[in-house]
Amino acid sequence: MSVPLDANDLLLFARVADTGSFSRAAEQLGLPKSTVSRRIAALEAQLGERLLTRSTRYLALTDFGQGVASHARRLAEEADAAAAFAQARQETPRGLLKVSLPPFADRDLAHFLRAFTAAYPLVQLRLDISARNVDLIAEQFDVVIRVARQLPDDATLVARRLRDQIAAIYASPAYLAGHGTPAMPEELLQHTAIRLVAGNGETPAWVLIRGKDTWNGLPDAGLSCNSIGLIGEMAVAGAGLASLPDHYAAPLVTSGQLVRVLPDWHSPVSSIWAVMPSRRHIPSRTRAFIDAVEQHLLPRCDELPGQDAPALR
Repeated sequence: MSVPLDANDLLLFARVADTGSFSRAAEQLGLPKSTVSRRIAALEAQLGERLLTRSTRYLALTDFGQGVASHARRLAEEADAAAAFAQARQETPRGLLKVSLPPFADRDLAHFLRAFTAAYPLVQLRLDISARNVDLIAEQFDVVIRVARQLPDDATLVARRLRDQIAAIYASPAYLAGHGTPAMPEELLQHTAIRLVAGNGETPAWVLIRGKDTWNGLPDAGLSCNSIGLIGEMAVAGAGLASLPDHYAAPLVTSGQLVRVLPDWHSPVSSIWAVMPSRRHIPSRTRAFIDAVEQHLLPRCDELPGQDAPALR
């Protein structure tokens, strides 16, 4: 039968064990020494074994007391962590925030960043906009925004999935008028593509799905670059076919600047992630930025079926 223990008594015992004195523990906790002594005696009675050996000159932990103290100290650490977490949430975000963003398609990025800096004037935002795979730890980034189907497992990092997205193939009406409209994915290989260069320097093949059907291939490219925004602009200019995120292409389709090719086919679901160095407490400035990015993406991405986001480690 388990012994119902008062967590406060364990926290008190941890303080006695660390200070080695009823008097010092009572002073730190703002309690009468008699109260500390009485509660430790009651804890021993509940556990059915002595925690301390006492004399007029010193206190010493018994072997049993050392084992209980290790558990009590972990409880005290978690209590301190909870208190620090609550305090951090109340703190005004401030200080340097180093962020890496991929050059993904976001025509409103400048407006978003201006709104964030206006809302948090004490945060100094330092941006690295690059497709390269940065080393969060070595380069001391606070947060990295990444677009990926799945992140590699890394115990030194913690990830939060912000939104899901899909991509599809688009072209300008002028390009399709001059080169024809593909009716099947295989026909894409007869066209010119504007291809994306990934963070590792490679140009990944296009992968398209329709129900259980999958196609992958890579048309010849007149231009390859690491900026989805530039790829979109080149597609509008009639330079070729482009694989673009739906939320980016939607207003261009509405305005008649782009046409979706193979409307029944789209890419597998990928996700926009916020990746941070693993640490017990996320600074309020980092949390504020990630929350702002998530809210910025909310009205601009569709709800899509996808993998569950990993819990914060």
